[in-house]
Amino acid sequence: MPFRVPRRGLALISALLLSLPALADEAADRAMRNALEAARNHQWNRIDQAAIDDHVLAGYVEYHRLRERLPNVDPATVNAYLTRYADSPLGDWLRGIAEIEYGRAGRFSDLLAVSDGEPRGTIRQCYYYTALLDRDPAAAAAGGRELWLAGRSQPSECNSLFDTLRARGEIDGKAIWRRLMLAWEAGETGLMNYLEGQLPAGWGGAKEALERLRKDYSAITRVPRDVGPDGASTTLFMAAMHQFTRADTEAALEAWRKIAPYLALSDAQRHTIEKDLAFYSMAREIVNNRAWVDANLARLADGDLLELRVRRALAERDWQGVIDWVHAMPDDPRQDARWQYWLGRALDELGDEQTAAKAFAAAADQRSFYGFAAADRLGRPYALNRHLAEFNDAYRQMVDDWPTVQRTEALMRIGEPGLARSEWYYASQQASEEQARALADYALRRGWYAMAVQTTILSDQWDALDWRFPPAYRASFREWGERADVDPFLLMGIARRESAFNPQAHSPVGARGLMQLMPGTAEHVSDRHGFDRPSPEELYQPESNIRLGSHYIREMMDRYSGNRLAAVAAYNAGPGRVDRWLREAPREFDLFVESIPYRETRAYVQAVLAYRVIFASLANGGDTQGIAMLDDSERQHRYDASLLARN
Repeated sequence: MPFRVPRRGLALISALLLSLPALADEAADRAMRNALEAARNHQWNRIDQAAIDDHVLAGYVEYHRLRERLPNVDPATVNAYLTRYADSPLGDWLRGIAEIEYGRAGRFSDLLAVSDGEPRGTIRQCYYYTALLDRDPAAAAAGGRELWLAGRSQPSECNSLFDTLRARGEIDGKAIWRRLMLAWEAGETGLMNYLEGQLPAGWGGAKEALERLRKDYSAITRVPRDVGPDGASTTLFMAAMHQFTRADTEAALEAWRKIAPYLALSDAQRHTIEKDLAFYSMAREIVNNRAWVDANLARLADGDLLELRVRRALAERDWQGVIDWVHAMPDDPRQDARWQYWLGRALDELGDEQTAAKAFAAAADQRSFYGFAAADRLGRPYALNRHLAEFNDAYRQMVDDWPTVQRTEALMRIGEPGLARSEWYYASQQASEEQARALADYALRRGWYAMAVQTTILSDQWDALDWRFPPAYRASFREWGERADVDPFLLMGIARRESAFNPQAHSPVGARGLMQLMPGTAEHVSDRHGFDRPSPEELYQPESNIRLGSHYIREMMDRYSGNRLAAVAAYNAGPGRVDRWLREAPREFDLFVESIPYRETRAYVQAVLAYRVIFASLANGGDTQGIAMLDDSERQHRYDASLLARN
């Protein structure tokens, strides 16, 4: 009689058989994790090569092997690796290391064999053009001269290239002088002293003029118009005006008006000098320069300068000036919602309601703070301009099998999120439009919110709102928004602007996590609300960061009578500055925003309030009905010291 397995036993055996592939995958990942750690530490005897040969991340261990052996690796071996991993950052990384190591070893033929045209980075470029000195002298000279013309010291790896080009006469006295002028503009005194010593005979007059101007910028009206060899005077006067304008803009303009007719400068060179003069005249509000600035702005036709001029007209409530200067802008900036809104505001103030409505309508077609503000003026729904991309299950399954997706998943599994992001972002940059959309869709499905956002940025998918503004940590934002009595979509807007939903974000000044909290701020908020003080590392935990950030923005709202515009500005720039701005501010909300003196904070406030509309609309299925960027109080309140609750 045959042996019969009990039904319960069959179930156990089936479960065991199903679990075997997962156990095998886990073992392979463990072997790869150990191998990668060993490879980083050059402990090759610890690597079980047979266990990782078929792993999707085997190329990472091979990368470390090849890197350690360079430059003693045949370029054919390097190129074979570059071909295998052309779809991964691994290829770019190894090429960069190989170019440096071959260059350092003087193996220039090998360097050119693995290069793919001019590389990135100054050191690699210097080695690359050194390699071309004999093979393509003209290209080496052109590339070397461009590297030479820098206002700061270049790496020592460039010395051989520069020395050879100087010996060949490709870097001559004129090139040394041009670099000397760049060093002067950059304030690099040490480099200036070195370059002066390298000037050949015949440059004495130019050096004397330079020393005179360094001591007294106003001497620019008295030094000879023609000093040194041909071209020396041009760069001397350019550099001198650069320095003079920054030191004393009013005196610099006076001097420029005296000498400009007599200088042999090109139109582009004159434009550079006059743009500088106009910018610093307006930024420093030099009253005596205003007439000259206004007389020349239209001719200079520079968007940044005209923006400054419009903002000054707004500060002075010069509505006709706003209209005139917006119309003087080049087409691209003039059509932006910001300037169409202000054009409409100015026309409305002057009683031309019909033309104002047309300008507001042009602004309201755009998705931005001023586009939404214009829509409010017209009583229109907000224009989200949302692009929806849908993928069927079959296509998604194909995406799941893409090598870059498989490598990213494996890197996540073995605890290498930094490398995973590198893989993903490299693929996003190389992808076609459809592929980039598929990658963003995959990232969102996996809950990789920061990667979804960054994918849309790297691939210019500005209308892919569902991926640019994902529902990241929405439950936590809702919970802590409710507890702190703050709109959760405002919190999401802040986090999206601060970190793009990367919980590991760390700013140069030490701000951490989703809402970019400084450790000191987090401690003070914790003390005031009875929370345990977090360690700096805990600020990278989304829940902890959202809890503290929610209560901090609540404090800012309490400080400014519940006004979100002022509170958001304070979140970015600090409440002390906002208190000061309010004491000097225009009274309308839009003029308050435009009067914020920090460009970063102006942009921040506009972005956060617009992002809030987008998050709220997406949570509503993409419908903006019933969603307002500002409430009645925020639109109508006087933006002055009365907003300060403690007053």
